[in-house]
Amino acid sequence: MKRTAIALMTAILSLTSINAQPEKNMTHPRTLKLSSEWDKTFPKSNKVNHKKVTFTNRYGITLAADMYSPKDAIAPLPAIAVCGPFGAVKEQCSGLYAQEMAENGFITLAFDPSFTGESGGEPRYMTSPDINTEDFSAAVDFLVTDPSVNPETVGIIGICGWGGLAINTAAADPRIKATVASTMYDMSRVNSNSYFDSADSAEDRDKLRATLAAQRTEDFRNGIPKLGGGVPDVLPEDAPKFLRDYFDYYKTSRGYHPRSLNSNSGRNATSPIPWINFPLMSRAGEIKNAVMIIHGEKAHSFYFGSDAYKKLSVVPGNDNNKLFMVIPGASHTDLYDRKDIIPFDALIRFFNEYLK
Repeated sequence: MKRTAIALMTAILSLTSINAQPEKNMTHPRTLKLSSEWDKTFPKSNKVNHKKVTFTNRYGITLAADMYSPKDAIAPLPAIAVCGPFGAVKEQCSGLYAQEMAENGFITLAFDPSFTGESGGEPRYMTSPDINTEDFSAAVDFLVTDPSVNPETVGIIGICGWGGLAINTAAADPRIKATVASTMYDMSRVNSNSYFDSADSAEDRDKLRATLAAQRTEDFRNGIPKLGGGVPDVLPEDAPKFLRDYFDYYKTSRGYHPRSLNSNSGRNATSPIPWINFPLMSRAGEIKNAVMIIHGEKAHSFYFGSDAYKKLSVVPGNDNNKLFMVIPGASHTDLYDRKDIIPFDALIRFFNEYLK
């Protein structure tokens, strides 16, 4: 009976995929308003070519991206999609990582997530475990169909909250041959358990659910979502070090960007709702391709990366394709933009090995 049911379901899905006709906006990205100036938080390299591109995800949302490629390189080349941190835009950390990797022989794509930055999606400043995971796979769609890319050699880099999403995407998408999670957060864990699992109980989550439900009612009455607030403009005197680190990046000339959620008013206040019931790491142990997790020794978020690494499974016959690299003395935000601390040499070796 079980096999019969599976066979019937497979047949129905096959018929659906054969008969369904794609909407035009699934194959032709909607026009977005893209900045034509170099408005990044890092200087432009003279070693790479840069252009703006757009692509559409499986939900019909058009995403904006910066594409970097090494000058005078012979195609096809290996490629890497980059995103993060959670609440940042491609003009910040992800663009820095993308440009650096392009200088070292990779075609790279730093993109804004759905509902954020120059990308499409309404209402603005939403988050979704499903759609944000899809965003990474949509970037892979774009890369594997680009004639300058070798479709068999595509990887991804996720920074901060997008590190956990990168691992989640790698578990779902075997086209991704190598994944790096840098200074990662597990967004489902921090939203459902709070920091350091300090509210990891049904009672605590019930209180959170009640608060979020009340906010939903208020948003519906007002007809507009309330923003949750980004990094504060003024730090309280008793602010923990990690909040001070965030302030030093998002609120200063070092990393501020006018389109960044964390630099400004943040994402919608009800954003935690889906993450509470969506465990990102649930299939991490099934990833067969290479994964490298990088974390600063002094990062408040270290436990996210350490525990995620423990969930990864070594593939028989490939004992070294799951790696955990600890950067001595580094904080969480040091791995955002400190080129003297980010282990780019290790990233280059990793991707050169697994994107052959």
